[in-house]
Amino acid sequence: MPPSQPLPPKENALFKRILKCYEQKQYKNGLKFAKQILSNPKFSEHGETLSMKGLTLNCLGRKEEAYDYVRRGLRQDLRSHVCWHVYGLLQRSDKKYEEAIKCYRNALKWEPENIQILRDLSLLQVQMRDLEGYKETRFQLFKLRPSQRASWIGVAMSYHLLSDYEKALSILEEFRKTQQKAAYDYEHSELLLYQNMVIQESGDHKAALEHLDTYEEQICDKLSLLETRGANMIKVNRLEEAEKLYLGLIKRNPENHLYYHQLEVAKGATTIEEKLEIYAEMSEKYPKAQAPQRLALEIAQGDVFKSMLDKYMRKALRKGIPPLFVDLVPLYENKSKASIIGNLCQGYYDNLKTHDSFDTEDCKEPATALLWLLYYLAQHYDHNKDFQKALETVDEAINHTPTLIELFMLKGKIFKHVGNLDEAVNCFDEAQSLDTADRYINCKCAKYMLRANRIREAEEMCQKFTREGVSATESLNEMQCMWFQTECAGAFQRKGLYGEALKKCHEVERHFTEIVEDQFDFHTYCTRKMTLRSYVELLRLEDVLRSHRFYKKASHCAINVYLLLHDKPLQNNDDINDSNPDNLNPSELKKLRNKQRKAQKKAELEKQNLEQVAKKKEMHNKTQKKNNEEELDSPAKDDLVPDKLERPDDPLAEAIRFLTPLQMLASNSLSTHLFAFEIYYRKEKPLLMLQSLKRMLKVDASDPQVHGCLIRFQNFVEVNSKGFAGAVNQVIDQETQSIFTTKSARERNEQFIQSHSKTLDHRLVGAKMQALLDPSNLESAVQLATKLDDSIEEISLKTCAEAYDLLLSGDFGASGSDSAESYRQVCQKFFPYATKFNLNSKDTSETPEDTIEDTTTHNNSTSNNNVENNSEKITNSSPVKAEINEPEP
Repeated sequence: MPPSQPLPPKENALFKRILKCYEQKQYKNGLKFAKQILSNPKFSEHGETLSMKGLTLNCLGRKEEAYDYVRRGLRQDLRSHVCWHVYGLLQRSDKKYEEAIKCYRNALKWEPENIQILRDLSLLQVQMRDLEGYKETRFQLFKLRPSQRASWIGVAMSYHLLSDYEKALSILEEFRKTQQKAAYDYEHSELLLYQNMVIQESGDHKAALEHLDTYEEQICDKLSLLETRGANMIKVNRLEEAEKLYLGLIKRNPENHLYYHQLEVAKGATTIEEKLEIYAEMSEKYPKAQAPQRLALEIAQGDVFKSMLDKYMRKALRKGIPPLFVDLVPLYENKSKASIIGNLCQGYYDNLKTHDSFDTEDCKEPATALLWLLYYLAQHYDHNKDFQKALETVDEAINHTPTLIELFMLKGKIFKHVGNLDEAVNCFDEAQSLDTADRYINCKCAKYMLRANRIREAEEMCQKFTREGVSATESLNEMQCMWFQTECAGAFQRKGLYGEALKKCHEVERHFTEIVEDQFDFHTYCTRKMTLRSYVELLRLEDVLRSHRFYKKASHCAINVYLLLHDKPLQNNDDINDSNPDNLNPSELKKLRNKQRKAQKKAELEKQNLEQVAKKKEMHNKTQKKNNEEELDSPAKDDLVPDKLERPDDPLAEAIRFLTPLQMLASNSLSTHLFAFEIYYRKEKPLLMLQSLKRMLKVDASDPQVHGCLIRFQNFVEVNSKGFAGAVNQVIDQETQSIFTTKSARERNEQFIQSHSKTLDHRLVGAKMQALLDPSNLESAVQLATKLDDSIEEISLKTCAEAYDLLLSGDFGASGSDSAESYRQVCQKFFPYATKFNLNSKDTSETPEDTIEDTTTHNNSTSNNNVENNSEKITNSSPVKAEINEPEP
């Protein structure tokens, strides 16, 4: 179609030069040519030239001017595909993919056969997973350019992603026929393996085998060929051939566990004896291979297991293999095997101490055998929660060899399990000092420092391995070091620095967004290089990316913080009255002076940091201008300001932003639905609360936190049922018949307490619900929560710490606050090493003097709540919120 605003030959030639300069990234020259056209009064408002000038300015980082010119050009020529295409490119550079797709579709109205626009549209459609639209666009490209390889591959893949395997295979087969066969063509080999992948996913495993047999010589990746053939042979029950094939694969790699499992299936081994026979044969054939010996331990039982384990452990202890316990810890799930391991190790210890050997024979073992046995035994006792014996054993090992780094790391781990994070950090600091060049130990030490809320020290520890001249926090953020950021977020949350915690959570969320956006570059690369199998796996990985544990951990932290900010919003700094020191007592005056001093230091540090950042930006801009090779800039991201983050307009709406991906991708996790209930409970949305409740009942109905949610929901319905709309009442009555039955919330809770009287977690939840349902009788709830006697099956540090915090915070009223000290003393007897219950030890939840932030301003709005509100009773408008934390390894 001819342009609606045609240019004469001279200006048209200049316009073509603008396009060429844009393609060659000669942006300044492009602006000169655009100026020559626009300086002519006749073409000063030429739409396509204005749009191209805007696109060029965008590449130079002048985004506001770019949008002005592009919009101006579009207004001048709404029927120009160039103007719409350029506007789409601008939207794409800002990651506004849906808006860009609309622009491309408008461009195609005026130029329906433009190859470049169709390609750009197809990339955005697959990025946004608009698979139907992607199929239509790729089919149109296929009709316009049937001779190009990318056209065939694109349309075939579009059908594959839509699970239309028959159509995809017919297109791939027709394309294969057009290809010339070379002696060694890796790209053609990848095409054949991708074709076989589509055949397998269609469910026709027999056809997949025939396809491999036909094109075996043309497939270059022989390992993938063998693995795919073996899997398909088992599917079609060709077990004898599969057995020979997997024996060959084991010969090729005798440490691959999958090959052994497939060999079991191929041989039809179903009994323990048949499987052990396979592993005995493989162990004899490959005596240096560890896999057959280790896999046999999972199957063997009784005396056979003991004899095999004896041989396996002696070899490892003689050689000195540190991760022996990590290797064997899955066996501890079987109690009989765990008992055999313990008895065997104790026998080793007694014999080594008396005879210097594993048994009473005269053969002496190396001196290191006792060392590695002590190392294993300490981990064994730690796993069995016999912490006193674990500490004694690891101390004996340190006395034996005081320079072994692993011993100090293990001792730190044991101290973490007993609740003494300060001693744990000291142990890891000692280990790190023994080998300052080991990055793993450095990271573990930093992680433990963050667990102990020593953030400044953790940053200094990480600084040893980060880029010089840049702060450790900034460098780790650039490297997307998410373990550090999630641990930082948790530390800031525990210290009451909610803005800093949210900043770290948002940084992690941005990393995942960047990972999703980074896949954009692979849409063309993978089809060009024919790495089609990897490309499909990439797309499927990106679809479930936010189910990763780092995202879940950051989301859990963010949601917890937003719930806290909703329950107790922070005051503005201007509202905090610290201007009358005469009215303060000496301790409060000292805190105020410390706060002012820290605020002054913080301001000076921020000023220095801002100056350094400004200098770096100036140098960066100079180098960019000198090279003149700028590309499309990514959209400018909002600065994450802690003070602004911790004072959101709608905390619950921000929490839902983090919750939504979890509901889509982590629906099997109970914590997802617990968080959803907490949010909707505060929003007073009964149907959404019911939805969350039904989902958590499907995941794990026996969890005590589910009971807490159930009681609160039933109580909410009983109190507010008259205020619901008729349809809402009808749905609740219909859906809760099987849940509520005929019992009231109080009756249900009493029955729950009686049936779970021996479990501490259940008793604590029952006590919280009792306080909620009967605020006038908090003493019985306190007694239920704090009674630790012999009838309780297991007393855990985490549950006792939670109960102690609830007593201190006043959630059980004045009687709970009065009982806090006596409860602490009782808990101290059960957990003598835990700093939580030891008044003489340093409380890691307090803010140290050298902290990078001051907590006084953050906590002033809530500091008096713990003292003044101790007598307050739990009401329906201020529900008890169960802390939801992921278990740490």
